[in-house]
Amino acid sequence: MHPSVHAAATPAKPALIMAASGEPVTFEMLEDRSNRTAHLLRSLGLVRGDVIALLLDNRPEFFDLVWGAHRCGLYYVCISTQLLPAEIEFILQDCGAKVLFAAPGLDGKVADVARANAVDLFSVAGKTGRDYLAEREAMPATRIADESAGNDMLYSSGTTGRPKGIKPPLPDGPLAVPNGLTRLGESAYGMGPDTVFLSPAPLYHAAPLRWCMAVQMLGGTVVVMDKFDPEAALAAIERYGVTHAQWVPTHFVRMLKLPDEVRARYDCSTLRNVFHAAAPCPVEVKQAMIAWWGPIVHEFYGGTEANGLTNIGPQDWLRKPGSVGLPMWGTPKICDEDGNELPAGQTGTIYFADGQPFEYHNDPEKTAASRNAHGWTTIGDVGWLDEDGFLYLTDRKSYMIISGGVNIYPQEIENQLLLHPEVADAAVIGAPDPDLGERVVAVVQPADPDAAGPELAERITAFLRTKVGRIKVPRQVDFDPALPRTPTGKLMKRLVRDRYWPDRDGNPLGLSGGGKA
Repeated sequence: MHPSVHAAATPAKPALIMAASGEPVTFEMLEDRSNRTAHLLRSLGLVRGDVIALLLDNRPEFFDLVWGAHRCGLYYVCISTQLLPAEIEFILQDCGAKVLFAAPGLDGKVADVARANAVDLFSVAGKTGRDYLAEREAMPATRIADESAGNDMLYSSGTTGRPKGIKPPLPDGPLAVPNGLTRLGESAYGMGPDTVFLSPAPLYHAAPLRWCMAVQMLGGTVVVMDKFDPEAALAAIERYGVTHAQWVPTHFVRMLKLPDEVRARYDCSTLRNVFHAAAPCPVEVKQAMIAWWGPIVHEFYGGTEANGLTNIGPQDWLRKPGSVGLPMWGTPKICDEDGNELPAGQTGTIYFADGQPFEYHNDPEKTAASRNAHGWTTIGDVGWLDEDGFLYLTDRKSYMIISGGVNIYPQEIENQLLLHPEVADAAVIGAPDPDLGERVVAVVQPADPDAAGPELAERITAFLRTKVGRIKVPRQVDFDPALPRTPTGKLMKRLVRDRYWPDRDGNPLGLSGGGKA
């Protein structure tokens, strides 16, 4: 249950393959590099409980660093490469990182930030800061004498505000012990040493990082894409004989929108089980994926906080379409605004009882707000439980629109919009309205940018009238050539919503070039 075990048993087996180049890193190489990294980190004076930060794109060194930090008992903070220097600075200050490892092209971007905050900057194959590769190779390849397990300390994507650092406790005991994901991978997804796992998303996000490390703990091989491309993902499945993969619904939508002849070009028969998370998946999209790949599509629900997790297999989902399943750890509870538990079938805030403890670093108010009087924890999602205990997601609480006194959850409307053939992407938000308080606005990224305008807006509105209730049909349809999403597929809805609400001077920002329905 640790790469070092597999380095001894199967040293020549690839622990990692970069999908585009085919570059392998064997378990023996990973063991050598992570040991040298651990010695380097100790030489910098880092001890158990200290923090390092990584600003890296998807590259082999990512695993050298996280496994090196993990065997030192350190927290490793993985920072999005999409952030601005000021945003990176906030995270560095908040987490208290003593060392920052940055990729080429990013090292120069943060040199001033690192210097101003007395953070030791290492460049991975770059020219700014200390040379990580050179200093690592000067270290011994033996294991450090005081190994202990570290942990990730990841920051929320900031889709609804400033990123929050989630700091779990450090594990006790030896390195080679199973965790929640390895148990889920084995029991629900049939993972093991013969697993070939495709990871199409950035490693600085929670699920890709944690699943890749779990697969390597199990002795499987991780295939990492530099960045997601729908056809390249299918090509990687065929080329490497991928058996398992983790996706987000946006990946499914983009693969399904490939021409039929492109989808038919690639052999995906090696796939045994795939799973998706990160955002609710439209029922019709998941049905189309099962029709394409067969009943191998699983789903799990949980947050970076890992306070609870549910899972549903394809057979259960076909009986209960739209559900995210039964609990794997933590017990889901649906509560009203006062924290009282609601009966089955009623919608409320999702809490987990008996889940993993967590705290928002340096933010006791947010930590306290995530608990109710029972001590149950929430990450702000809304949903309901059926009579059999299966959980269904409705939306994020912060995304709810109150129009004319009626609560409207945008996710249902967005799911239908994504099924329209002329829609590439969509966001639904509430905009200020003098009569209703908020009006429902759809912001659409058209498949053909030249088609944006009143006629397409009317076609979209007519389509929605047949799919959702009258109160949910957007009163306004605007167009955006590229909606802001994180590389893992999460919609940065806050950025879209902010365009419609007054700035500090009272001026609405709005969108240009749109059409109203």
